[in-house]
Amino acid sequence: MNEALELMAGLNSGLPALLHTEVLIAPPSPYLSRLAQVESNMKLAAQTCSASSMGAHTGEHTAEMLTSIGVHAVLVGHSERREAYGESNEVVQAKVSQAIESGMQVILCCGEPLEHRESGAHFEWVESQLRHALNSVAQATMNQVVIAYEPIWAIGTGKTASSDQAQEMHAFIRNLLADLYDQHTATHCQILYGGSCKPSNALEIFSQPDVNGGLIGGAALDATSFLAIVAASESAAKA
Repeated sequence: MNEALELMAGLNSGLPALLHTEVLIAPPSPYLSRLAQVESNMKLAAQTCSASSMGAHTGEHTAEMLTSIGVHAVLVGHSERREAYGESNEVVQAKVSQAIESGMQVILCCGEPLEHRESGAHFEWVESQLRHALNSVAQATMNQVVIAYEPIWAIGTGKTASSDQAQEMHAFIRNLLADLYDQHTATHCQILYGGSCKPSNALEIFSQPDVNGGLIGGAALDATSFLAIVAASESAAKA
């Protein structure tokens, strides 16, 4: 807990005045209640929530529980949850529905592993993930949804996704949203990039026309690094 509070303090003290960038942090769930008591311009997000509503689900924390302690948003469908914990498209869809019903913002993650990128099936893979996840999301509640694209093949593999590759997939996702809903919904939906974003490449990636920010992993564990990425987002938004 001390480490979480120290990181929060470091971010708060260094966070510049932001006109274009919203900052959310997603600490492990045991820290959420305590961090919700810290005054900050940053909003809290949970790393996951239950696919079920209130009931006998030992060990789970529902979207309603999260909102009751001041959590604003929740990650759903993160690659680690899908791969390490076997979360299916059906489970992801159920979590999205629970979070939206509770009034939370959903950061909906999608992305393809290396074998699908190399076989050329990456667009079909991401489309299938999003169609399943958004199947029960009405157009009227799409303002609660942010999409986060994670090129899993570029995370911890030694391979690097270029800014052009990021833009290509983000443009594909935006076109898919236009097909699922309409152009207005697609244009106003925030699409984040989550593939090993760091201070050295953040500005180039965020400057792409369909990239609206980042879902930051390891680089967010250091206040100086994360603040540099926030500054890159602000600079890209002003350009």
